Amino acid sequence: MALLTAAYRRWAGRKRIAAWIAVLIFEALVLASYLSGFTSRFARFHGARLGAAFDVAALVYLITSASMVAVYLVVRPVWNHLNAATDPSRRRALEIAGNALLCSPVAAISYGSLIQRTEFDVREIDVPMRGLPAGLDGLRILQISDIHLSPFLSEKELARVVDATMGLHPHLAFITGDLISSRRDPLDACIRQLARVKADAGVFGCLGNHEHFADAEDAATEKAARVGIPFLRSQSQELRFGSSILNVAGVDYQPARNRKHYLRGEEHLVAPGAFNLLLSHNPDVFPFAARQGYDLVLAGHTHGGQVNIEIFGESINPARFYTPYVYGLYREGRSVEYVTRGVGTIGVPVRLGAPPEVALLRLRKT
Repeated sequence: MALLTAAYRRWAGRKRIAAWIAVLIFEALVLASYLSGFTSRFARFHGARLGAAFDVAALVYLITSASMVAVYLVVRPVWNHLNAATDPSRRRALEIAGNALLCSPVAAISYGSLIQRTEFDVREIDVPMRGLPAGLDGLRILQISDIHLSPFLSEKELARVVDATMGLHPHLAFITGDLISSRRDPLDACIRQLARVKADAGVFGCLGNHEHFADAEDAATEKAARVGIPFLRSQSQELRFGSSILNVAGVDYQPARNRKHYLRGEEHLVAPGAFNLLLSHNPDVFPFAARQGYDLVLAGHTHGGQVNIEIFGESINPARFYTPYVYGLYREGRSVEYVTRGVGTIGVPVRLGAPPEVALLRLRKT
């Protein structure tokens, strides 16, 4: 944006057009190198971390420059109109205001990347449940999801997340998928940190879409099992709390292309007479799970939108375009779902209006 503005002020005619074309060619080359997998080849010779760092820098640059251009195209005509009939002092004030507005995408992305992305917090939520068995009243459930251990989230940062769970003393802990983002990411390091998560009755998990994309479903299951974390893949585990039975079931990621067939063939996982809890990375399964008899569903996947803007009380975020289950508690009849914002990021290392979280749920009988 600064280069385009400088070219506009310094040159005219063909020189201005040539400068603009050069800037646009540079933008196109950065985009093409990012999309073509150039960094994967670059990483073979210079190391995965350096290649990933290029990925991050290129992505942030492209988003920032595109945002600034969009703001400029909106602001410039208005500024020109007001500037034409304004005295010098007001013109100067308008110029400062316009420049501040042009800088706002940079400020927002910088805040979301450098500050809010790592504002890890434990969110404690009471979950009222109708007909909750007496032995489960007050049950404390820890949920960690969407870790995405990658260049966007280091092992040191994940260690801070796990440290924040110490002293919570949950009865149960659940990991609801997306341990990593791609094949290049350190799955072993993620499992090493998750092995530090403790709960009285055990830690269980389900797999997300990124384990599938990375062809790491079997590896994640085997490595987690070695440290005492069973990943439930179309499996269930009955746990007893006093005289009450909690049936914990887990399924692999249910892809959106199978929307009409969510949980088909998984009906056997529901235990009659027990309180049934489903671990599903994809929150869209909720209506199907409710019909099958699940009392509680724990999901992630959406990151709470990751970039969420409130306008007139309405949340505007990317996740709303593909699911109504973005973040928080949802109810359907007697069934309840909680969708967590998760820990990491995907696509861009930015969180705005959707800070990362670890959820501590308390079941309450109503």
